[in-house]
Amino acid sequence: MLTFPIVEQDYPEKRAAGARAADFEEISRAYAVAKAEEQSSRCSQCGVPYCSTHCPLHNHIPDWLRLTAEGRLREAYELSNATSTMPEICGRICPQDRLCEGNCVIEFSGHGAVTIGSVEKFITDTAWEEGWVEPLVPGPARGQSIGVIGAGPAGLTVADLMRARGYDVHVYDRHDRMGGLLTYGIPGFKLEKHIVMRRVDRLAAGGVVFHHDFEVGRDATLDELRQRHDAIVLATGVYKPRAIKAPGVGATGVVESLDYLTASNRKGFGDDVAAFDDGSLNALGKHVVVVGGGDTAMDCVRTAVRQGAASVRCLYRRDRVNMPGSQREVKNAEEEGVEFVWLSAPEAFHGTEQVAGVQVTKMRLGEPDASGRRAPEPDPGAGFSLEADLVIKALGFDPEELPRLFDAPELSVTRWGTVRVDHKTMMTSLDGVFAAGDIVRGASLVVWAVRDGRDVSERMHEWLKAKAQAEKVAA
Repeated sequence: MLTFPIVEQDYPEKRAAGARAADFEEISRAYAVAKAEEQSSRCSQCGVPYCSTHCPLHNHIPDWLRLTAEGRLREAYELSNATSTMPEICGRICPQDRLCEGNCVIEFSGHGAVTIGSVEKFITDTAWEEGWVEPLVPGPARGQSIGVIGAGPAGLTVADLMRARGYDVHVYDRHDRMGGLLTYGIPGFKLEKHIVMRRVDRLAAGGVVFHHDFEVGRDATLDELRQRHDAIVLATGVYKPRAIKAPGVGATGVVESLDYLTASNRKGFGDDVAAFDDGSLNALGKHVVVVGGGDTAMDCVRTAVRQGAASVRCLYRRDRVNMPGSQREVKNAEEEGVEFVWLSAPEAFHGTEQVAGVQVTKMRLGEPDASGRRAPEPDPGAGFSLEADLVIKALGFDPEELPRLFDAPELSVTRWGTVRVDHKTMMTSLDGVFAAGDIVRGASLVVWAVRDGRDVSERMHEWLKAKAQAEKVAA
């Protein structure tokens, strides 16, 4: 270990921009064993591992880096798997530059962070290849069941951990495939879909029952599901797109980011997608403008490149330093030909029926807002127009109105629409109904959803044990 003064940081090789922009395969090649061991050996094994403390899951990062450096890959995988239900997925899509790697001690010393995410991905991919990933084996049957509403990372984590404890687990999701945004929101060049599906298949083989195309409120009310199960977990995520208020925003060709990404991912599965085939949600040959600066916006611009767009521009109202998305994703997008128009916001959309362009207002950064970031404000007299025949709105997501959708007016929500929980128990205002993930904390990271799923499983397990004991005493 501690080879960082003589061994340079070396991420897995990226495919050439021109080649990778022609398909939806992941852009980086895998580490060879020797390279993974070499890069792991750079870890300083510091006494206070900031990488772990800044990881929402508090993964045992220095320990599995040491095991990897020593060639003990199976032990490294088992230690990584002990704190995460999907380490190979987090290794691919976590913004390590803002979490573990961004807080690596040797990064502060100027030697470049250990390539933690790439090693995490490597050891778990190796585990799948070598057959080290064990089947989900249910614990002794408890005679109690839980219903999980939402099959994203939080819901799948709950299903995994609660089934292992011996509960009957039913997962309800509105889509025809499980995985939520892992399946339909994140493009394949960041997360190939077979990686998600094998996790889902492992759960199904372990006895988790999946209910596809199931909408709470349409196929059953929340109260009806409460009657079926001993406990419920709300893990729906947040799917309501934030709106743009500007003239012409309703024109054909101004579309929502999730509609656009879902259509693209469905085509990747081989589905028939009418809106893609008729060009409505297809960037082929079009001048594309994406509005937003988060990771969803980065997914959209890079998808448009791969669909053969004539040009792709990204408008963001702040500058590069203040954007919320991953800087690595910005770099990848720029390499693939995306043009970023910083300090810019749409003022209006040209075109009567079909969008033809965007009127852009230049912005400048003013005084800090409540979050501490400098608030963008219009720069008077500075504006311009951009040609566009496809505009993708990627301004983030808010919670849907669950009390109305689920026919559960007694379900308490915050003023932001997120589900209100007791943070000690993670229970909602309804007895036996818990909640986890973005529907509680707002739009966030996959790794936080996994953490919330892990936490709510522990709280619910304790509650269900107490419930079973009370029923036994009463009997």
